[in-house]
Amino acid sequence: MTDTGASYGLWFLVFVNSAVFIIFALSFFKPQTARDWRSFGAFSAFIVALFAEMYGFPLTIFVLSGWLQSHWPGIDWFAHDSGHLPEMIMGWRTNPHFGPFHLLSFLLVGAGFWLLSVAWHHLWTAQRQGRLASTGPYARIRHPQYAAFILIMAGFLVQWPTLLTLAMFPVLVWMYVRLARSEEADSRASFGEAWERYAASVPAFIPQKNAPPSRSSSRVRGSKEGET
Repeated sequence: MTDTGASYGLWFLVFVNSAVFIIFALSFFKPQTARDWRSFGAFSAFIVALFAEMYGFPLTIFVLSGWLQSHWPGIDWFAHDSGHLPEMIMGWRTNPHFGPFHLLSFLLVGAGFWLLSVAWHHLWTAQRQGRLASTGPYARIRHPQYAAFILIMAGFLVQWPTLLTLAMFPVLVWMYVRLARSEEADSRASFGEAWERYAASVPAFIPQKNAPPSRSSSRVRGSKEGET
């Protein structure tokens, strides 16, 4: 039961998968300030921790093996597919890669990367034009890039939850909220009334249902999330 065989110890896959997702996110986020790099570094640490357990060492399975085996004795918990804990615990015996949790994971991760890409395009356009970014995702939420990171992490948690990533997730969400508030304080000091009007009509992370999109076109100098 403790022989993980070829299911784990695949550190090359840990490196490749971590690098692919980190570089892919980096190509959209494009950190510029120390604050940007801190937020991206935290996201990268989450990705590495995730794939280290997915292909390297199944720490969560080892820690919970006694409890898992006693409640679901018919499952080989050290087989790789068993790492999809929600699928296994719910009793679905189909290929977990096509189960509902995995499909939900694809939806959340895909939506996160889409939001990250689209948000960067609108922010970059606004920066070039010297105006407040208030189109596209920025018309609905003030921090779409941070929201995108949260969506991606939530998607991976649905697919492959681990003790470490479950512990990291609320800490990282709290960190992104703190970073957003700090950036907004800088933006308020720099842009004054234009920012106040924008912030009064557009929520920070969760879009309002049926809320009219922001139409602000005030000329300002933007940087990253907080100056949008």
